Amino acid sequence: MALAVLAASDTDEDARKAEKRPGAFRTISEVAEDVGVHQHVLRFWEGRFAQIRPLKRAGGRRFYRPDDIDLIKGIQRLLHGHGYTIKGAQRVLKDNGVRFVQAIGRGEAEVGKPSLQDRETDGEPEMMEAATEVDAILHDVLGELRACREALASLRPDL
Repeated sequence: MALAVLAASDTDEDARKAEKRPGAFRTISEVAEDVGVHQHVLRFWEGRFAQIRPLKRAGGRRFYRPDDIDLIKGIQRLLHGHGYTIKGAQRVLKDNGVRFVQAIGRGEAEVGKPSLQDRETDGEPEMMEAATEVDAILHDVLGELRACREALASLRPDL
């Protein structure tokens, strides 16, 4: 019986979502699900991108307009699809405007590859250089540990 009630409530919720018109406002949970990010990520982006301004009702409940959703989708594509950093995405917004990023979100516009300063640094020369330095230090430490083990082994040959 309880399962039937849960299944019915899930169906009711799905029906309500399907009933919303394309221009209707969406809740943060609906937007998060639609965009494919967690709700806390949307709240974080609101702090980083002043252009994301959902309506807030009593109790702080957020309602996103269709333009807000397009902007969020555009930011998501810049960050996750194209590898931009937050600063890089902010620069795209500043240089090209909100309408351009909304068009990216709708799939109507494309953005070029991020510049070196605007992209994530996985595998970039600066990171590789730092990793090489760390590797060298770890190699030296490993050599010292092996020397210590040999010294200890010479003191107690039964080990």
